[in-house]
Amino acid sequence: MGRKSLCLLIVGILVAYYIYTPLPDKLEEPWRLMLISVPLKTFLHLATFIEFLGLYHFADLIALTVNFEEVSPNSDENVTVTETKFDNVPVRVYVPKRKLDARRSAVFFIHGGGWCSGSPALRNYDLLSRWTAERLDAVIISIDYRLAPKYHFPVQFEDVYNALRWFLHKNILENYGINPERICVSGDSAGGNLAAAVTQQLFSDPDVNIKPKIQALIYPALQPLDLDSPSYQENLHMPILPKSLMTRFWSEYFTRDRSLEKAMLSNQHVPAESSHLFQFVNWSSLLPERFRKGYVYNNPTYGSSELSQKYPGFLDVRAAPLLADDSKLHGLPLTYVLTCQYDILRDDGLMYVTRLRNAGVQVTHNHVEDGFHGAMSFPQLKITHRVINQYISWLKENL
Repeated sequence: MGRKSLCLLIVGILVAYYIYTPLPDKLEEPWRLMLISVPLKTFLHLATFIEFLGLYHFADLIALTVNFEEVSPNSDENVTVTETKFDNVPVRVYVPKRKLDARRSAVFFIHGGGWCSGSPALRNYDLLSRWTAERLDAVIISIDYRLAPKYHFPVQFEDVYNALRWFLHKNILENYGINPERICVSGDSAGGNLAAAVTQQLFSDPDVNIKPKIQALIYPALQPLDLDSPSYQENLHMPILPKSLMTRFWSEYFTRDRSLEKAMLSNQHVPAESSHLFQFVNWSSLLPERFRKGYVYNNPTYGSSELSQKYPGFLDVRAAPLLADDSKLHGLPLTYVLTCQYDILRDDGLMYVTRLRNAGVQVTHNHVEDGFHGAMSFPQLKITHRVINQYISWLKENL
C-alpha cells in the first residue's frame, strides 16, 4: 500500500469515527440523526477551542451561529405573520387568514435553546408556529425573550412573565379575537422550563384575572439540583443534548463563572442548608419503577455555600419549577408533558408528571419511546412530524 493510500485510509477511518455515534436500536432513522449531529458536534468542539483561545465566549458563538437559521416574518396563503412587542418584549404573532365567526384559541409559545440561543424566527420554530396556527385555527404568540450570557436569570423569566401578563389583559385578547377561556402556555426544553415556571407564578398571582386553560411542556428542563438521575446517566453522550452541554446551559443561565458549571458536573453544587429541596427531585420515589430499575439512588454530596450565595438562582423555584411545594402545584391547569426515552431531561418531565398528579392536577403524559431531545425540531425526520402531530392533536382536543 502506497503512502497516499495509507493516508487516505487513515483519514477515512478518522472521519468515519468522528461521524459515527453509537445510537439506540429503537431510533427510527439513526443515520439521519447521526448526520444531523455531526455539524453540531463539530461546532461545539470548535466553539470550545475558540473559547479556550480567549477569542469568543461559548454561548455567544452558539447564539451567533443559530441566527443564520432565522427566517423573515413572511405571511403565506394561510397565516398572517407580524412582529410587535408585548410590554416591550418582542413577539412574533401568527393569525390564521380563515374567517371565523367565534373567537379563536391561542397558544403562547416559548422557544428553547438553553436560555442562551434561539428565537421565534428560527426556521423550525417558525414552521411549528405556522402549522399550529393553521391546524388549530388559533393565534400563536411566539416570544423573543432576552438571552444569556448577556442576560442572566431572572431576566428570561421576567421577560416571559411580563409579556404573558400583558397578553392576558381583556382588551389585548379582544384585539386579537381570542377567547379568554381557550389559552395555552407552551414551550420546549428551556422554553418548557419557562412555561412551567410562569404558569406556576400566574396561578398564584391574585392580580391576574385571566388564567390559561392548559399548559403544554415539551421535554422540559425543570431542575438543576440533581444532574445524575438515570436519564442523565443513560444519555450522557446522546445527541442532540449531551450532559456536558446541558450543564453548560444551566450554568450560563445564572452566571459566566465556570466554577458553577464545574460543581454541577460533579453534582456537588447544592449546599447542606438547602438539603430539604432534594425531596422535590428525589427520583428514587418520583420516577416510575421501569425508569429507576437498575439504578441506586445516592444521597447528595453537598457543596460549598459560596456558590449558592453568589448565584441563588439555581435554587429558585422560578428557575427550577420542580422545587415548588404541593400547595403551589395544586390548582394548576390541565397539563400535557412530552418526554423522550433518549433524553437527559426525560426524568425531569417524569418527576413533574408524578408530582402534578399527586397534587391533583390532571396530566396527559406522552412518552415517546424512540424519541430524543429536540425530536420536534428537525422537519427532515419522520419522528418530528409524528411528535408534532401528537402535540397539535392534543391541543386541538383540549383547547
